[in-house]
Amino acid sequence: MSNVLNEETKQQILGLGRLGWSLRRIEKETGVRRETAGAYLRAAGVLVRGRGRIPAVPAKGSEAGGGPNEPGGAKPAIKTEVSTDCAPQQWPPKPDRSPRASACEPHRDLIAEAMGRGRNAMAIWQDLVDGQGFDAGYASVRRFLIRLRGNETPEARVVIETAPGEEGQVDWGEGPMVRNPETGKYRRTRLFVLTLGYSRKSVRLIVWKSSSQIWAELHEKAFRRLGGAPRVMVLDNLREGVITPDVYDPTLNPLYRDVLKHYDVVALPCRVRDPDRKGKVESGVGHAQRTPLQGMRFESIELAQTYLDRWESNWADTRIHGTTKRQVLVMFAEEKPHLLPLPIEPFRYYQYGERTVHLDGCVEVAAAYYGAPPGWIGRLVQVQWDALRVRLVDPKTGQLLREHLRQERGRFRILDADRPSRTPASTEVLLRRARAAGKHIGAICEQIHHHDGELGVRRILGVINLIKKHGAPTVEIGAQAALDLGAPNYRFLRRWLERRIPAPLALRQVDPLIRQLTLYRDLIQRKTGDPT
Repeated sequence: MSNVLNEETKQQILGLGRLGWSLRRIEKETGVRRETAGAYLRAAGVLVRGRGRIPAVPAKGSEAGGGPNEPGGAKPAIKTEVSTDCAPQQWPPKPDRSPRASACEPHRDLIAEAMGRGRNAMAIWQDLVDGQGFDAGYASVRRFLIRLRGNETPEARVVIETAPGEEGQVDWGEGPMVRNPETGKYRRTRLFVLTLGYSRKSVRLIVWKSSSQIWAELHEKAFRRLGGAPRVMVLDNLREGVITPDVYDPTLNPLYRDVLKHYDVVALPCRVRDPDRKGKVESGVGHAQRTPLQGMRFESIELAQTYLDRWESNWADTRIHGTTKRQVLVMFAEEKPHLLPLPIEPFRYYQYGERTVHLDGCVEVAAAYYGAPPGWIGRLVQVQWDALRVRLVDPKTGQLLREHLRQERGRFRILDADRPSRTPASTEVLLRRARAAGKHIGAICEQIHHHDGELGVRRILGVINLIKKHGAPTVEIGAQAALDLGAPNYRFLRRWLERRIPAPLALRQVDPLIRQLTLYRDLIQRKTGDPT
């Protein structure tokens, strides 16, 4: 018979039928026609599930409608009777046993308290194992936390509404993959996003990397694209904008602070771990990452920016915003007249750093020296410099101490009011050290101080350093030569020592340090025991 099933297939069909599978599903999984499978199930007393309903349970001992001997019933592969060994199953099947209570239930209060403090499942599980002798696994704690959180009411979020032109929010995000022209490989870029709080108008710019100056320059580009600047700029506590995060008095990056001051914008850093304060720009970052840039690669950063700008004008600006229910471009037209006007000249960028005021009252910037006010020797000052000027700033108050024009390498720039009226005690110590090293060395150092004043302190230090390098007798000879030739300065002395020809070594036959050869002969005989 062609429809005879082997014992393994028969048991498989009976097992699936007892699990409550439909005939169509059994046919799909086993390949046995549902008419044949249904006949086997009815013959075994297993309820047959059909078309989404539960059939009535037939009376015990009666044939399930359309049995194998009925004319209209399906003919099974073998002739059999209805089995009474297996009781009819109900649908859906009941579980064999009730689910076991969670092992975390005795520690519910501890887990709820830790969850309220923001502890995650891993940390709570580790605390239970260490402190409570908890022997269940991490998955048990994680499932228990999911159940606890399901009963909690979500915390309401504050809706921040701003007036037109009042606020802008700025943040970084990951940009698209762009081919690096230097390596020829694709590299991840950075996405700068500035979003206005009222209209949700955004400016998105793609760059290779981030720095303090790039961060500030991107703000300027965004302001000029918008045609104005908002009065307040909300930002995260990233290093390019905030040096020291603080809720009440954050320390801003000096370059970023001065750029915003140039445009009359006030920076407002967020609280630490408070991302909801700048949710508008974070939504703008995610919108660009999910929609135009998802899965995109570009051959150059210019092509990537052009593509993003086209999407910005064609789609982002013309969309109906989900919160305001208005078109972004229309709301930006209302907000633009309220933005702050831009200054005529762009900001002049500078470099900055910290310097220690030297003994001569100067700080060094790019191998040139600039005078600080009296009383700042040995103290740190903030220095800002560009191609034209050098500014010394009080690091605590931000007050401008001195402003100088840029000098060439090795040159000094000191105001007359900052020159000392008498020789400082530290300079006198250096002169005494020079006189102790040699008469001519002391004389040349005194002439350097007499001629250059406090500017000569570095040159006197250079002479003392030559003593350490070449020795006092050699430098004394060079200092005498410098005085005789009328060139009592550090540069001549250093060159003379570098170019001098060292005296040849002469071998001496007779010297008090050289012993007689007979002494060495007698010593060898005593050691070897040779009487000859």
